[in-house]
Amino acid sequence: MAEFDDSDLPEPSLKNIIDQETLQWVFVGGKGGVGKTTTSCCLGVQLAKFRKKVLIVSTDPAHNLSDAFCQKIGREPTPINGFDNLSAMEIDANDDMEKMQQQMVESANAGSEDESGISALMAELTSSIPGIDEAMSFSELMKQVQSLDYDVVVFDTAPTGHTLRLLSFPTILEKALGKLMELKDRFGGIIGQASAMFGGGNPGQMQDMMLGRLEETRAVINKVNDAFQDPDLTTFVCVCIPEFLSIFETERLVQELSKFGIDSHNVVVNQVLFPEKDAEELGEWLDANTASLPKEAQDICAKMMARKKMQDKYIGQCFDLYGDDFNVTLMPLLDYEVRGVDKLKAFSENLINPVDLEES
Repeated sequence: MAEFDDSDLPEPSLKNIIDQETLQWVFVGGKGGVGKTTTSCCLGVQLAKFRKKVLIVSTDPAHNLSDAFCQKIGREPTPINGFDNLSAMEIDANDDMEKMQQQMVESANAGSEDESGISALMAELTSSIPGIDEAMSFSELMKQVQSLDYDVVVFDTAPTGHTLRLLSFPTILEKALGKLMELKDRFGGIIGQASAMFGGGNPGQMQDMMLGRLEETRAVINKVNDAFQDPDLTTFVCVCIPEFLSIFETERLVQELSKFGIDSHNVVVNQVLFPEKDAEELGEWLDANTASLPKEAQDICAKMMARKKMQDKYIGQCFDLYGDDFNVTLMPLLDYEVRGVDKLKAFSENLINPVDLEES
């Protein structure tokens, strides 16, 4: 925008993420259809220039990484064509949960008498406590990702509501397990007898085994929670487009992230028409040249100008809301889809080399 003074604002790019070498987890999220997958892939491409091993993980049930990179990507880390240090994987929390419960049932059938009782009770717990199934599935995911040897992991998340629930799981599970641990002193005998009813042996021994299993899960959750709330290790990139509903959703997302104690200081605004141009400047050109344009061209330009004015209004609001504290990056609307490694590489440069808002 021609007269926008950005001299005192944080740099309008994601270069701060590239430069922060301690980062291990980068979440990319926002409303549906705003370009989260493209942003995640582009960020992964840029990180691969400076990190030894980078992984992009899609947690959205409607996976798009395969479409973005134009290659088949599965549940295991898949090397991206054209890179020797960038991989991607697509996971489904619901499938993971079903597998985990199936494993519990199998271990209940195949294990010793005590172990089978514990596994049966744990399987019953995971299917009866609201939300704990997804939370435990999430803990399994984090254990899997932590076991992989990657310098940084970029999460291409599901739309906002699902993502906020995902990020709240460590807190939910910690509270749930905390309550269970409190109950052990008051109802320890009952817990032991209940697990014995599921096929176990000695109630005291059963109680100790079950609490040991819960403590193990709790330790993993605490570790994940601490990592999420450490700005040196974790950050969240909010993605939006210059429209009311998307800006509104982004504000809600930023507030929720703040409640969870998760660092967020980057906003990417996608699909921006001529980010280096100002609507007023374009309007002056159009007024001076309208008479020489065919009627159809006049209609097309009028619609484009209406869209540009609307976008400028919401981009202005975005800078009003976040400009002082956030790195707000404007990404241009292109004439083509960003698919395939070559186009992702080219488009990713816009994340690092900011648009000069003072250029005309």
